[in-house]
Amino acid sequence: MTTTPAAVTMYSTTWCGYCLRLKKMMEREGIPFAEVDIETDPQAADLVMQANGGNRTVPTLVFPDGSALTNPSIDQVKAQLAQLPEA
Repeated sequence: MTTTPAAVTMYSTTWCGYCLRLKKMMEREGIPFAEVDIETDPQAADLVMQANGGNRTVPTLVFPDGSALTNPSIDQVKAQLAQLPEA
């Protein structure tokens, strides 16, 4: 079994309905992602706050090029991935 490297890191919480919905959509679209719970990882919470003007807004997605999207639609995620240079 080979594992596909995560294309995206999703910063989320266990209780976030928007996070759960986006995770299901990304899984359905076959978009690999790593998930980080900002409530158990203080450094992740700091990163999310830096990306969102001091707010702990989730889901926040960070892409390999360092770009970030906050609470994006699945179409926004796919568009952002399409703009990334191929590895």
